[in-house]
Amino acid sequence: MISYDFVQELADKATKKGKCISALVLADQALQMERSQQDLIEEMNKSLQVMAEAASKGLNSGSKSASGLSGGDALKMKQAIHAGQSLGGMVLSETLAKALAIAEVNACMGRIVAAPTAGSCGIIPAVLLTLKEAYDLTEAQVVMSLFTAAGLGMVIAKKASISGAEGGCQAECGSAAAMAAAAAVELMGGTPQMSAHACAIALKSVLGLVCDPVAGLVEVPCVKRNASGAANALIAAEMALAGIESVIPVDEVIAAMKAIGDAMPKTLKETAEGGLADTPTAKKMAREIFR
Repeated sequence: MISYDFVQELADKATKKGKCISALVLADQALQMERSQQDLIEEMNKSLQVMAEAASKGLNSGSKSASGLSGGDALKMKQAIHAGQSLGGMVLSETLAKALAIAEVNACMGRIVAAPTAGSCGIIPAVLLTLKEAYDLTEAQVVMSLFTAAGLGMVIAKKASISGAEGGCQAECGSAAAMAAAAAVELMGGTPQMSAHACAIALKSVLGLVCDPVAGLVEVPCVKRNASGAANALIAAEMALAGIESVIPVDEVIAAMKAIGDAMPKTLKETAEGGLADTPTAKKMAREIFR
């Protein structure tokens, strides 16, 4: 059985067996849960369909959330792409649009997959769904990459945190970006070791990121952080696929995130008492929403 104590352990075992991380995680979870691998694949495929539906819904809706703080930005991004206004290329722009779309669906109380949390729900699906479309990949390939994301997510949750209230946004959008980067590397044919480096590169890029939701709602700056988190994942994956390695080992990066989260004051951990939530504009918005 896999301990899910160290990402490097997963990568090393996969390398030794000549398998992908996803295959190890799938086999281990089937054993632990006493279910067939096919059963788990079908369940993961259902999650992928929910992700795809949320992306489609968000991209085609200009609906505002109940608070009025978010909604419609994904549609603007989609329209800009269709108008030929992409600066970073279609893969990046389409990823940003999907990340915004899914996060907006969440803010509007729509159906999403908390991967790994509701506040960071747009990052993993935006990256993987866009790569599927851009490179004509199969659903089966994407489903398997989700097991890689899940395996690394279990390590991060066990050794650090995926909760903004516990570790700041580094633990939510940071963890999601790290999971997405590792999954993207596998999806694009990278090695388990490359996935481990991608995870480290993505996570260390946002160490110290605080959780400061305006009015205590998962909208500002959360929705746009999903877009930046998805971009972070693509950047980390591309570097890892090029053979670039993280100087600091992935498990040490996760430990550093844990230490930073523990040292972070409570005002910066989802309490809406600090950061952007404490700005004059944010306070005014909060008063207007809850008056």
